[in-house]
Amino acid sequence: MASLRRMKTVIQSPVDPGFMQNPYPFYDTARAEGDLVYWEDYKKTAAVSHRAVQALLKDRRFGREVPNELHRPGPDHLSPWLKVEAHSLLEAESPRHTRLRALVMRAFTSRAIAALEPSIHDLSHALIDDFPDTPFDLLDAFCTQIPVITICRLLGVPAEMSPNLLRWSHAMVAMYQASRTRETEDAAAMAAQDFTAFLGDYIEQRRTDPQDDLITRLIAAEEDGEKLSRDELVATCVLLLNAGHEATVHSLGNGVKTVLQLGLGAQIFAPDQIDGTVEEILRYDPPLHMFTRYAYEDVEIFDHSFKRGDEVALLLGAANRDAAVWKDPHRFDPTRHIVTNTSFGGGLHFCVGAPLARLEMRIALIALFRRWPTLHLSEAPEYSNTYHFHGLTRLMVQV
Repeated sequence: MASLRRMKTVIQSPVDPGFMQNPYPFYDTARAEGDLVYWEDYKKTAAVSHRAVQALLKDRRFGREVPNELHRPGPDHLSPWLKVEAHSLLEAESPRHTRLRALVMRAFTSRAIAALEPSIHDLSHALIDDFPDTPFDLLDAFCTQIPVITICRLLGVPAEMSPNLLRWSHAMVAMYQASRTRETEDAAAMAAQDFTAFLGDYIEQRRTDPQDDLITRLIAAEEDGEKLSRDELVATCVLLLNAGHEATVHSLGNGVKTVLQLGLGAQIFAPDQIDGTVEEILRYDPPLHMFTRYAYEDVEIFDHSFKRGDEVALLLGAANRDAAVWKDPHRFDPTRHIVTNTSFGGGLHFCVGAPLARLEMRIALIALFRRWPTLHLSEAPEYSNTYHFHGLTRLMVQV
């Protein structure tokens, strides 16, 4: 690969225990070498500065969809998972992405999201009512329940299905982890098959019995005379559930962990401060640390020459700790002036569910620390081996 300068090669196993627990020193080391580095372990160029990550997120010469000449059929054992991915909004580029996103946005409206506020409030307090007096896992009892039950309600899927939906979702998103194995692949394929069968049946029910829910609105949505196909409907519902709860679970868990470790008071969750606190949580310890793009043409940018088909890793976690943008970036400061972070991506693929995630975090955190200002850790939290995601294995607390 031709290069305008000699790019620095960095080496860091993404499954190294020290890196899993704290990837930020590696990001600092990499960023000191320039906007772009070559990450040997991934065999990819990686963008590590805020300006490079933001620029590449918005540069239409790069995208998520694999260039046609590089596309290869996947292994047969992964076909159920690959079929869902093939119709996913997240993996599409224009014009397919433009059509799919327009149809989703007609159904996933700000009004529909705002209408969820009372139910998120009631759910948060109901979950807190059930907290035991003995140490318990806040991830399982609170952080996971709020986003998955909310997405179920939004889609119109019975909340009692949430354990199955969680199991399927965890299995499918594990495909993106550095620790992926053949066992991971088999579990993802089975989950995709079961998830698709469930949603297919449920979509057919909604065709004959429409309700005031997202699945019904997705069925009815139309753009330039075109509607979502059955495969697109299934993939969209899978994406909304997988992306809509995984990131929020980790954001809530990472945020509560940080606040409790630092001994910050409940005042940072006051209604007049909560927006700043939520943004700082998202910046300081985001749930997703890497998002990849392909070059669609030969591009010279940040002193590097990309060839069509080259893949670049955008390190969102590194961009969010860039001292060129945030003073003392490793300090958690909810009073910071809000500057756009990269936690929800950017450009064409900016997260559709960002407003819902922020709403869930605001309501849940206010309720949690208002009801239990003495909440404290009962054991040291640990992050799981799930990079490029960044979330805890559990969060043991006591009230």
